[in-house]
Amino acid sequence: MSPLIETVEFTSGNTQRAGYLARPEGEARYPAVVVIHEIFGLNENIRDVARRLAAEGYLTLAVDLFAGRRRALCMARFMAGTLIGSVDRFGIGDLKAALTYLAERPDVDPERIGAVGFCMGGGFAIAWACTDPRLKVIAPFYASNPRPIDAVARSCPVVGSYPEKDFTAAAGRALQRALVRFGIPNDVRIYPGARHSFFNDRGSRHDLVATDDSWRRLLAFFAERLG
Repeated sequence: MSPLIETVEFTSGNTQRAGYLARPEGEARYPAVVVIHEIFGLNENIRDVARRLAAEGYLTLAVDLFAGRRRALCMARFMAGTLIGSVDRFGIGDLKAALTYLAERPDVDPERIGAVGFCMGGGFAIAWACTDPRLKVIAPFYASNPRPIDAVARSCPVVGSYPEKDFTAAAGRALQRALVRFGIPNDVRIYPGARHSFFNDRGSRHDLVATDDSWRRLLAFFAERLG
């Protein structure tokens, strides 16, 4: 069955933020997932990820972090936070507000919420998980790590996917070492030959093998923790 789609707004501080919501058909209390976009914004690739997760039984909200803001200024502030590695960076408040919005919906089980993020969004997912115990599982793709890396001692379980031919491969290896050291359940994989943004099937660096395998791992890891 095709997921039900709508554009929604939720309150973050004194403003309204927008998101693309994909919901499974039927009446139930679903596990939920927040999807965090790359620097390219909430594009069709990210909306497709939301639809695919909804087809697997997750009520999914792809947050538009650029909505209502000057895009260039947003990008500068987001990238500054990424470079510094702060776990309380600009934009995290919007993600926490998105989770609150989902948790208050009658069709969401607030005890079963996770997040998926790509590149910038993957870094946001890891940083967010270090500061918000409501998250039960995250899936960062080609993401940067918080600083200091020991912040991940407070993280929920992680299923991470990184391309070998990319600067984030070293971050993936460092993340896995830290998660193991702190006893955080994890499945982090580096894909040989894959490049940055390999999961984007609309981009020139799409890698079908890495995409299919990382999606399979994500679904298995999420099913075990969100049901």
